Amino acid sequence: MLIRRLDEAVRIERVTTREEAARWRPPFVSIYPGIFATAPYHEDISVEQATSRFDFLTAAKGHITLLGVNAADQLVGFGIALPLSETKLVAQALAGLVPHKHTFYLAELGVLPEYRHHGLGRSLVQERMKLIDPRKYSHVVLRVAAEKNPSYDMYLSMGFEDMGVYMDVSAKRTDGTVSTDKRLFLARVLSQVDVE
Repeated sequence: MLIRRLDEAVRIERVTTREEAARWRPPFVSIYPGIFATAPYHEDISVEQATSRFDFLTAAKGHITLLGVNAADQLVGFGIALPLSETKLVAQALAGLVPHKHTFYLAELGVLPEYRHHGLGRSLVQERMKLIDPRKYSHVVLRVAAEKNPSYDMYLSMGFEDMGVYMDVSAKRTDGTVSTDKRLFLARVLSQVDVE
């Protein structure tokens, strides 16, 4: 389903069915490892890990999966969100800080290097947030690398605030080592929801 056309070169589509997810799984698995192999993450993500991540996210109840697709019908970016209650580790890290039942988590954002700095990442964030029901969800949260980077600045410019809360993430790096880095949580209030 077409959500928005950025220009003649790129459009944003929403994945809502299992058939659509099956169609886009191979291209996602193809670009996901390369996007996170670069700074600031330097992660060595296997095909199996990328497949598992895509399957988990697109099967989550209430997920919002948006894809940046170029004129040649190739995947060039993605943004995936889900209710915080669908992701246990992140929900545990934010226990008592946000209302779990009323918070959405922007789980993934990735854009191929040659498509960065043209507004696709920002548009994927904005379009996902437009699709979050403000009658049910009062907050939106996300994680970024703790080391300051362009993503951090983009989110701050979009009204997100640094929560001062970190989560350690252990991963295999592109140099073959396994190390832990910190991910910083950012949050934004979407609406006033009557939280029980």
